[in-house]
Amino acid sequence: MYQELSIFTGNAHPALAHAICDYLGRPIGRAKVFEFSNENIFVEIGENVRQRDVFIVQPIVSPVNTRLMELLIMIDAFRRASAGRITAVIPYYAYGRSDKKDQPRVPITARLIANMLETAGVDRVLTMDLHAGQIQGFFNIPVDELTAAYTIAEYFQSKALSDIVVVATDLGGAKRARNLAERLSAPLALIEKRRVSNADQTELMTVIGEVKGRRAIVIDDEIDTAGTLMQTVHALCERGVVEVYAAATHGILSGPAISRLCGSPLREVVLADTVPLAEHKQLDVITTLTISPLLGQAISRIHTGQSVGALFH
Repeated sequence: MYQELSIFTGNAHPALAHAICDYLGRPIGRAKVFEFSNENIFVEIGENVRQRDVFIVQPIVSPVNTRLMELLIMIDAFRRASAGRITAVIPYYAYGRSDKKDQPRVPITARLIANMLETAGVDRVLTMDLHAGQIQGFFNIPVDELTAAYTIAEYFQSKALSDIVVVATDLGGAKRARNLAERLSAPLALIEKRRVSNADQTELMTVIGEVKGRRAIVIDDEIDTAGTLMQTVHALCERGVVEVYAAATHGILSGPAISRLCGSPLREVVLADTVPLAEHKQLDVITTLTISPLLGQAISRIHTGQSVGALFH
């Protein structure tokens, strides 16, 4: 068994790290992570971590490459400081959509990130709602994947909406949508779509399922530019839905996402706080659910050698 549990954070999402520490009743670890004027990143650990069970909370969010380098350098610093075990807590795993070679001469960047983390010296990874399940297999170390689906389901259960239909934005998200539909005792509908280029553009195909006269909850793992979401919303409205809600674990909200959400007929957008929302992104239509208790429980279970999967049974 490893010695004392210690939680540290980079600059990606310190509010989430502090919330996890508040849940566990522990102080945040002392560390400085900063960038020199030449853009080189430097890490200084402010306390003894020899043989400690170290958890580094760092989602790979904007600016993505800077936050990734912070995480890698922090892992290296803790390894050289003789930490007993290093767990990277990555609520949002960037480059997750580059998970396969689906056309000639393209990288599998999700695998590259996994290799980089292992080379830096991480012992295990704790993450949430990966874009594709096979990313776990890119690692040769233990990976625990949590899900915000139960948190989102409990929120919609508390709203006591009637005539619900859960909608998956594509066939790949059917399992996620089905699980939510089962918890809400609602039917399932699917959107068949086709991506027409490497740009964030899709060609909406058709709605599979009965949605007319119902309240639709569109579920996805992340909302990036909101292009797919807007196409889905318009398709559902054309087919006679009464209201449309959207839910996702990761609210990236890049590019035109905010303007699209502001001008949309969406009743509410429900997001987990895996990604920090800048002030200009905190719209009235957006509801943020905290996943700090879930991450806190998982960290505690990993530290004490208990089952993480038991959290979802």
